[in-house]
Amino acid sequence: MALIEEWNVSGNWLFRWRSYFPLALYVLAAIVIGFEWDEHFPLFDLTFAWLCLLVSILGLVIRAITIGYAPRGTSGRNTKAGQVAEVLNSTGIYSVVRHPLYLGNFFMWLGIILYVGNWWFTIICCLLYWVYYERIMFAEEFFLRGKFGNDYLEWSNKTPAFWPKWMQWKSPHWGFSLRTVLKREYNGFFAIFLSFAILDVFKNYIHYGFITWSSLITPFWLYGLFFALVVFLILRSLKKYTRILHVEGR
Repeated sequence: MALIEEWNVSGNWLFRWRSYFPLALYVLAAIVIGFEWDEHFPLFDLTFAWLCLLVSILGLVIRAITIGYAPRGTSGRNTKAGQVAEVLNSTGIYSVVRHPLYLGNFFMWLGIILYVGNWWFTIICCLLYWVYYERIMFAEEFFLRGKFGNDYLEWSNKTPAFWPKWMQWKSPHWGFSLRTVLKREYNGFFAIFLSFAILDVFKNYIHYGFITWSSLITPFWLYGLFFALVVFLILRSLKKYTRILHVEGR
């Protein structure tokens, strides 16, 4: 198999299993916290916690901007049917970066990884993220180039793959749909707080051992997790049992 086809096949395979990538990061984070805890990092620091949380929220905002302006049938995939793209989206955030969703994912995970409190672990995870998602991005672009031809080439020649070029922003053709964002991103919102809470519990357990249930999680993350859970349950119920979040064409 030629290398270009091999990258395409492996990229599609990695995409199908991308949901399990965070599990590997959890395992690595647990190992680092257990064996390589950096004593220069406090067990809990409110300023540092807010900084890490805001980095993750930045990633969620990037995803929200992407999803909120995107119509149905733009660059995306179905894991069973393969690649799906009825039109080439080249306005809005897609006018400044070709893979905004993966950029958003990166910052979502960067905040969580930073909270582990080990700089070399952060660097390694960033490299792992790039290697993993580079194949996925290649497979997506392989499909888009084959389907849209010169239109895709013209767009990709002036639009960076990962780091945005904000000066070339073009207003999107469609209005922003908050309901679409709420419908699709409540899982990610909850996952952010759940991930921070898991890391906080593990840090406290390694440092203090099991004393009481209340000592296992810092109140900051406990309240944050409770808030995120309430939002998750409300939006999931609205999505499952009503059409309040439904938007035609999105």
